[in-house]
Amino acid sequence: MNVLKAKDRAELEKKLPDMPWYVDLFIHYKLPDLSPSTLLEYVRDYETFFSWLMAEGLTQAQKMTDIPLEDLEKLRVDDIDTYRLFLADQGGRANARVTISRKLSSLRSLFHYLSQIAEDENLNPLLKRNVMAKIPIKRVHRPKDSAAKLEGKLLQEEEISEFIEFVRSGYAAEVADNPQALAAYEQNRARDASIVSLVLHSGLRVSEVVNLNVDDLDLKRRIVFVFRKGKNDETFKTPVYFRKDAVPDLELYLRERETRYRPGKKEKALFLALANGRTEGSRMTKRAIQEMVVKYAKRFGKPNLSIHKLRHSFATDYYMRNDLYKTQEQLGHASPETTQVYAHLTDRTMAEAIDRGVERDG
Repeated sequence: MNVLKAKDRAELEKKLPDMPWYVDLFIHYKLPDLSPSTLLEYVRDYETFFSWLMAEGLTQAQKMTDIPLEDLEKLRVDDIDTYRLFLADQGGRANARVTISRKLSSLRSLFHYLSQIAEDENLNPLLKRNVMAKIPIKRVHRPKDSAAKLEGKLLQEEEISEFIEFVRSGYAAEVADNPQALAAYEQNRARDASIVSLVLHSGLRVSEVVNLNVDDLDLKRRIVFVFRKGKNDETFKTPVYFRKDAVPDLELYLRERETRYRPGKKEKALFLALANGRTEGSRMTKRAIQEMVVKYAKRFGKPNLSIHKLRHSFATDYYMRNDLYKTQEQLGHASPETTQVYAHLTDRTMAEAIDRGVERDG
C-alpha cells in the first residue's frame, strides 16, 4: 500500500469507532471498491452531518455512536434542505457548490446502502424510509465550468519553461537580501526544480509525486511507475512517461540526493526533505510540496498557481499536441469527460494565439 493510502487507512480506522455501527458496516462494504482516501472523506462528511443532527435536536443521542437508524428514518425533506443551507455557510465559511453536492452525495450513498442493500436478520432493509432518495443533487462539475475557473491561472506555452528556469536559478535574485531564505533555496533548488520540471513534463498528481521511490524512476526510458488514483490493486504500478526536458533536472537532483539529504539506509523515497534538527532526510509530505510551489509561484507573479495547476498546465499543453484519449491516458483519468476541460481551455488558448499572431502581423 502506498504511503498516502496507508496514512489515510490508519486515519480511517481511527475514526470509525466514533461512528454509528451502521456507518462502520457501510465503510467495510465499500472498502474493496474505493480507496481509503475516498472513504475517509465519506467519514468526515458523516461527522459533519451527525454533529449537525445532534446540534439541531433531531436526535436525542448524546454521542454519534448512539444515533439510531430510527432517527434517520424520521428525517424530512425540509430537514435535509436545512442541512444544505447549513453547509452553504458552515461556520461562517461558505462551501462551494461542488463541496455541498459531494457531502450530500456521501449521505445518499450511505442511505442507499442501508435501505437497498443491507438487511437485518429477518431479511428486511436496515433503513425502512430513505429521505435522501427524494433529494435532488445537481451536477455542478461541468468541463466548461471547470475550464472557466482555470482560465488565466495556468502556465501557457513559454511560461512553462520560464517557471522551471525561475525555480532553477531566478528565485535567488528575489531573496538575495534574505540570507536565511537564500540558504534554504540553495539547499533545495535542485530538488524543487526536479519536482516542478517532472510535473510540468508529465502531469503527475501531487500524491503520485509524494509516493515515488527511487526505484520507480527510469531515466533511460523516461518513465515513472505510480499507483494511479482509483486503482486499488496494490501490486501494480502504472508506467507514466515524461518528456526528455525533465531529465537534466532529475539527474542533477539524484547526484545531490545522498549528500544533501543523507537518507537512512531504509529510506526509499525519491524526493526528500531534511527537517530542522534531523540528521537524516525523509519523504517529502504533500503539504511541503504544495507550499513549495506556492512559494515560487508568488515570486514568479502567478499567485494562483498551485501544484495541481502545474498538472493542469501540462495537460493543456499536452492536449494541444495530442488527442483527447492520449491526454486521458497520460493523466490517468477514469472518464474522458474529466479530460474535456482541456478542450475548452485549448480553444481559448488557440484563439488568443491567433490574435497575437494577427497583432504581430499588423
